[in-house]
Amino acid sequence: MMQPPDLPDIEQQIAIICQRHGCEPHRLLQILIDVQEMYCFIPPEAITFIARHLNLPRVNVEGAAGFYSFLSLEPAGRYRLLFSDNVTDRMLGNEELMRHFCNRLWLEPGKVSEEGLVSTNFTSCTGMCDQGPAALINGWPVTRLSKERIDLIADLILSKSPVSDWPSTLFEVNDNIRRTDRLLGEPFEPGSAIRATLMRGADATLGELKLSRLRGRGGAGYATADKWTACRDSEGTACYIVCNADEGEPGTFKDRVLLNRYADMVFEGMTVGARLLGSTKGFLYLRGEYRYLLKKLEEVLARRCEARLLGTDILGEPGFDFDIEIHLGAGAYICGEESALIESLEGRRGKPRNRPPYPAQHGYLDQPTVVNNVETFACSAMVAVHGGKWFGETGTWESSGSKVLSIAGDCTLPGIYEYPFGVSVREILQDCAAEEAYAVQVGGPSGILVSWKEFERSISFDDLPTAGAFTIFGRGRDILEAVRNYAHFFAHESCGFCTPCRVGTQLQKKLVDKIADGHGTASDLEELKHLGHLMRTMSHCGLGHTAPNPVLDMLEKFPGAYEQKLTSLSFEPAFDLDAALATARRITGRDDPWAHLP
Repeated sequence: MMQPPDLPDIEQQIAIICQRHGCEPHRLLQILIDVQEMYCFIPPEAITFIARHLNLPRVNVEGAAGFYSFLSLEPAGRYRLLFSDNVTDRMLGNEELMRHFCNRLWLEPGKVSEEGLVSTNFTSCTGMCDQGPAALINGWPVTRLSKERIDLIADLILSKSPVSDWPSTLFEVNDNIRRTDRLLGEPFEPGSAIRATLMRGADATLGELKLSRLRGRGGAGYATADKWTACRDSEGTACYIVCNADEGEPGTFKDRVLLNRYADMVFEGMTVGARLLGSTKGFLYLRGEYRYLLKKLEEVLARRCEARLLGTDILGEPGFDFDIEIHLGAGAYICGEESALIESLEGRRGKPRNRPPYPAQHGYLDQPTVVNNVETFACSAMVAVHGGKWFGETGTWESSGSKVLSIAGDCTLPGIYEYPFGVSVREILQDCAAEEAYAVQVGGPSGILVSWKEFERSISFDDLPTAGAFTIFGRGRDILEAVRNYAHFFAHESCGFCTPCRVGTQLQKKLVDKIADGHGTASDLEELKHLGHLMRTMSHCGLGHTAPNPVLDMLEKFPGAYEQKLTSLSFEPAFDLDAALATARRITGRDDPWAHLP
């Protein structure tokens, strides 16, 4: 096994890391990420030294380290391969590829190899659904996996080749932009939105934002102008702009493309917001799966500073000061919820806060804070350049503008598609060559499962709202297995803060497993409905509210997916104790009546 680092050495290294982050408690997650990268896990001694340098209770540091799935409190090996376990990766054979990898290296999933070299396991969706099966090797994305690529990876690991020296072809990530409209199809000149805002004035630009009827692109669809106005009018000594780039919804990958191809537009939207609200500090919260974009994004920020589009006296405007800092996540779906994201920004576990108060009044450091997602800030920049009327001409009255969709699953042309709001599901399926579509999960697991009978429905806030995921299931796919994957996802990602979600997601997973394994009964279906109602009405945050969605949609729209799995009994236990004793009977050679339960 890997030997623990020498204590004097680790104390010195931790001191350097903490000093690099200013020994600031709010930088705890970033410090933990740096320690993880240095030692391939977080040694217990490191937690003690971090707590000492940040003047925090040790339990707080250990609690944060144990919350994020990309951080490990136990040795995870020099190489850590995490297979993406989104439903689209399942459809492409990720389980067989993991078995092949384990056989090559004599591994057991979830455990480190005997010599401490390598470990493997599953992880949630990595945002590579258009080019799966995918995985992360020490945090770096590997796409389009095949047995040949797995063999190559195994050989590189056995030769102990540094990941930085591996063939670049393994790490190729394509944007796959298939269709553009107003947002992605218009050329964008860096600085154009800021200049338009300065010429028009802050109040007038906020008026244009209201005229545009822009709604947040995260799925909930709150009016952007109203959120920004509430933040501007709130009392506080500072104001913060936060870009939520933690798109952890399985099946969603549009933010990955927006940040890779349109980062200037996103940062410009944040800067326009800073001018309107009087903010001097912004954060981009980048999900851990997209860490490979960090260097490129930092280069964009540096270039914008050189061009006086960030920093002090932006574009020569006295007092217009604004900087953006990139904050890395570490594998926690719940941090996509804005208050949980703020908790993470402040160096804590990403647990949702009670609301009200809302972040617009009391957010980061208890100050007024605007939190919007990547696409919303990109839209804000285009509104500043072209005006609210131009933006509102596209889409519908309730859903103005366009929507960027992440399309994957059973289609010939997966990738990024931009449509005006109001487009029908059927038109999208035709464009991406999904000829045998049977069902579509719109908005990821927390969204809506649409059957083939509903393909005339439209993508809009008043019909099918979505943060961007559009996962297609063709005829012949087992919808129950897809729902099972989603149920396991929610059970894994629940933060555990409230009982309805913590217990409810686990019970939902077990009931779906019971049905899928052929032991379900009519009473189990009723229990799922009752459980779903409790989770929707009693959970603390949106994760618990939406976790029952795919299960309840399946029960309503796809009775054939589960009916053939049901037994004729009104109740059947999920665990057969007598059958579980079969191994003991074989070992002891007993099979008499006293060796069986009555």
